[in-house]
Amino acid sequence: MAQLTRPVDPFGEVDVYRSATGGLGVVAKVLMLPDIEGTRCGLALDASASMKSLYGVTGMVSTAFKSAAAAVPNLVEPVARSMAAFLANFAHDGKVSLLYWAVSPDGSATEEIGRFSGDDVQTVPFGGPKKMPWGRGTKLLPAVRYFVESAFDGAPWAIGVFVTDGIVEDIADVKTYCMNFGQQIAAGQRKPCKFVLIGLGHEVSQDQMEELDDMFEGSGLKTPEGDEIDIWDHKLASEMQKLEEVFAEVVSENVTVVASGKIVDQKGRVAREFPDGVPAFIRFELPADATSFTLDFPGGSIKQDISEVLGRL
Repeated sequence: MAQLTRPVDPFGEVDVYRSATGGLGVVAKVLMLPDIEGTRCGLALDASASMKSLYGVTGMVSTAFKSAAAAVPNLVEPVARSMAAFLANFAHDGKVSLLYWAVSPDGSATEEIGRFSGDDVQTVPFGGPKKMPWGRGTKLLPAVRYFVESAFDGAPWAIGVFVTDGIVEDIADVKTYCMNFGQQIAAGQRKPCKFVLIGLGHEVSQDQMEELDDMFEGSGLKTPEGDEIDIWDHKLASEMQKLEEVFAEVVSENVTVVASGKIVDQKGRVAREFPDGVPAFIRFELPADATSFTLDFPGGSIKQDISEVLGRL
């Protein structure tokens, strides 16, 4: 799937793919904020060595460069504080679990920062790991397991946001673990959660992020309530317009956002009609030559251009 970089409001995410019939398959999701009793939230920050400069760490030891080193900004800290405070708003106890990941020589360990309220997190220093060394590798699975098996264990629903600047080395292990986790959710043995991988900087592998995002496509796995299981989402920090976008995939096909409506392409051809209500999770197919679609509903319409991704399909 190819994901639009800037979907129009109220869509939180729009994905386009080439369908088996040769047309364009579209999955559009209306942005909705979660309201689930007992929700837990977490934020995990990449602390591999490549992230040092983003934390404002230069490595210079000579006092001759003291003023220059002091001028290097910590770009992670304001982002971490804003995201952590935002997530805390949705946690059942008003607190978010904070974690450094990709620490230790091989990048396979984690370091807990603590659990903080939205107000308290404004004074938490985010300068990198204190107990363990910066990692020389970037392994994501330990952080995923920390949230699933510790911080989120027993919660009816949870969301974990992971920030990274580079390539995840254990992507295959992460996918294996998450597929097994998804199967447990489908069997009613575990509760659902959402993970969002946010790429920071120019070294991020978008292909890898999309690989995680799409890993449940075609799996057929559903929750006992009938919602498709899709654990991962991804975002590029440079393209995010608001923090609410971390909830772009927190939608249900069982939620109706407007009483009726229809999807048409730029030529007015009807792609799908919703006489009994437009769901928050919308799937439809457009003709192969379509460059946009419009959701028409009583009292208004929303047009979304999709031309930016057509060259990548």
